[in-house]
Amino acid sequence: MSLNAHRRTPTRKPIEVLEAPDGHDVIIEGRLDVHTVPDIRDAIHAVIATGAGELRLHLADAEIGDATGLGVILHLHRRATRAERRLLLVDPTDRTRRLLRGCRLDRILASRHAGPRTVAPLTA
Repeated sequence: MSLNAHRRTPTRKPIEVLEAPDGHDVIIEGRLDVHTVPDIRDAIHAVIATGAGELRLHLADAEIGDATGLGVILHLHRRATRAERRLLLVDPTDRTRRLLRGCRLDRILASRHAGPRTVAPLTA
């Protein structure tokens, strides 16, 4: 008899970074937890270090799974502030909003509703 090790094999990356004239849009999908946070954190650190302007985290399809997920958002806010950039949470889920409100982080982290997402393809 063999045991299934329940290894996570992601079928796609949980993060997508799009450049915009006034900053960067970072679309995060899936669960933010101890397993996914390192990849997300490293990708956003690179964006913060190399870019300028507003940094918008799109969280409509993301779920904060544990304290690590919440911690990385707070860490990214601090890192963006030190780099003189503004971190904005776009379309957080109701659960995420309640969690931020319960921790009183809604006073620190700015959020907004973006409405329907329409992204035009870039052509050269």
